[in-house]
Amino acid sequence: MRQTMPVRLGPAEDTLIAQLTSVGASAEADRMTVAGLPTRRVESYHYTDLKTLLKTVPPLATPANQASAPALRVAGAYQLMIANGVVQGASTAPAGVIVGKSAGGVLTSRDDVLVHLNGALAREALTLTLESSVDPVIQIDRRCEGDAAHVADAVKIFVADNGSAVILETFSGSDAAHVGNHATYLALGKNAVVTHITVDLSAKASSHFASNEYSLAEGAKLRTVTIHAGAGLSRSQVFARFVGAGAHADFTGLNLVADGQHNDITIDIRHGVAHTTSQEMYKQIARGRSKAVFQGKIVVERDAQKTDAKMMMQGLMLSDEAEILSKPELEIYADDVVCGHGSTCGELDEDSMFYLMSRGIPKAEAETMLVRGFIAEVLDPIEDEALNEALNGIVDGWLLGK
Repeated sequence: MRQTMPVRLGPAEDTLIAQLTSVGASAEADRMTVAGLPTRRVESYHYTDLKTLLKTVPPLATPANQASAPALRVAGAYQLMIANGVVQGASTAPAGVIVGKSAGGVLTSRDDVLVHLNGALAREALTLTLESSVDPVIQIDRRCEGDAAHVADAVKIFVADNGSAVILETFSGSDAAHVGNHATYLALGKNAVVTHITVDLSAKASSHFASNEYSLAEGAKLRTVTIHAGAGLSRSQVFARFVGAGAHADFTGLNLVADGQHNDITIDIRHGVAHTTSQEMYKQIARGRSKAVFQGKIVVERDAQKTDAKMMMQGLMLSDEAEILSKPELEIYADDVVCGHGSTCGELDEDSMFYLMSRGIPKAEAETMLVRGFIAEVLDPIEDEALNEALNGIVDGWLLGK
């Protein structure tokens, strides 16, 4: 009989095992003991070796005594808050919105360490049921507050048939070295139209992990925007499944990384039925000694004939020390599809820079103009004026080094 060699565990893994044991998640503790955190040998974590990158894990979070100022304000938005994993009291919800709470686990079980940890450690979930179209932007403010803590929280959202909504999730908190593990499950009913935006504005000392799962029914329309502009170590995962014909989704994102940061966006999109379409467009901008990662997979299952799916990653390096890593993949099991993927990476165009500077525009301003033009197709489709302005403000702050 072949024997499996035990995994050598580090301080972060020892802490996670103790935390899982303390909440009665013995199966997950055993899993961590046997497998440990993923290394480069795990294909989906090839560029984000958590065993190496996650050095320590702080104690499990306790209820927050007070909350810091919101990291992002959107005029007119209906605001909800989760602080240190605890759903906070909410003001009167707009018409058609039902706010509630449930047990913590919201994601479909899969072979992923962040999904397993969130399911075991998130004690409660914010639930939203949108029974019709909702006019104001819904903002869910998810916080890691106080001293350094390990925070696991969850959100579950259902948008009814023919409903529509714009949902913004922001992640922030105190300047301590938190580890945040966040989960969101979003199900779209028939012909529902949803824009879902997630923005990491966590402190640079923190580690930010987020897993977003989507289910699209017949005729549903989804746009997602994932923005990384905060934590020193971050990984956002997008899992999506098309379960109804005629569904369409635009999956987009923006990875903004600077000195010392390692930010990863990984997507797994599955077309499970015929006549569905998707567009994936992710942009990465890196400066200083930093690393931006994109891993993208589109799976077209055997019954998903007439699928049309196209994926593109575009990277922009603003320094010689920056790294941009990209791995787009297609797995196609149907024989009547239109699918493609691509990846490009480079520096600012010298001819464009010369053109702008020859007309009296200073170099720094010219660079900013070109960067804004590079990311425009990610943010321009956001129609709500206040929200669009707030998101562009994040980019402007990053460009100014704030």
